[in-house]
Amino acid sequence: MVRLPILKTLAMAAILPLTACGDAEDDARPKAKPAQMQARIASPGTKVGEAPLSLARVSTKSGEILILEPDGTVTEMDLDTPAGRDAFAVTEADLAALNANLDLDLGGLVAAAAPPEKTAQEKALEEFAARTQPALPVLREDAEIAPGMFIAAKVDALGDANGLVEVTANLQQGVDADIAFSYATCALAGWARENGAAYGRHIRTLQAERNGKLLIGSAFTMSQDKPLGLRVMETEQTLRDCRARGIPVA
Repeated sequence: MVRLPILKTLAMAAILPLTACGDAEDDARPKAKPAQMQARIASPGTKVGEAPLSLARVSTKSGEILILEPDGTVTEMDLDTPAGRDAFAVTEADLAALNANLDLDLGGLVAAAAPPEKTAQEKALEEFAARTQPALPVLREDAEIAPGMFIAAKVDALGDANGLVEVTANLQQGVDADIAFSYATCALAGWARENGAAYGRHIRTLQAERNGKLLIGSAFTMSQDKPLGLRVMETEQTLRDCRARGIPVA
């Protein structure tokens, strides 16, 4: 039934008078809304002056839609059904067709500059981006970095240069965990520059104390294209950040 999308506009036009409060001088309570409202609907897409009109009744209590067909039959549907919701899904094209057929000014019913609705994928990517973290953790304001904290670090490729790698870093016992992770990440950035890897995606980090030292083990996957990840190392930017903080890269 091609005319159903137009019902939303006409039903809105028919129901709007219900919101009026009546004469300002009348102190009596407003009249109860009628059980049903009548409207005439037109089939969109026909030539100007040739749109047939049908009678429709919209129940204000049950949400039931009753449409009197041209052949005298009545089509019934509930508003809270897929068919009922489709009947109220008016498009700009439908409004334009109705305006051409009935010479109505419906320009104010559709926002001309309304932004397009975001897709589920776009929303998910925005939520994911909000959870991402910088390659180097944000250090506490009172954090102090001294060269003696950093003992040694090495990077072992578990595949090729663009595959899985593990960074092992030794630091003085008691070093802040964020500084320790930064040291491992800076060591990876130095290795990545030498091996031509542009990005590293953090997988996991383990730490333990052994022989009076803090031992860090971090795993990353390397790639030439920026990957999706909650913590991604971009080689050149990370190297600049490491030098600014005074953390060695090898």
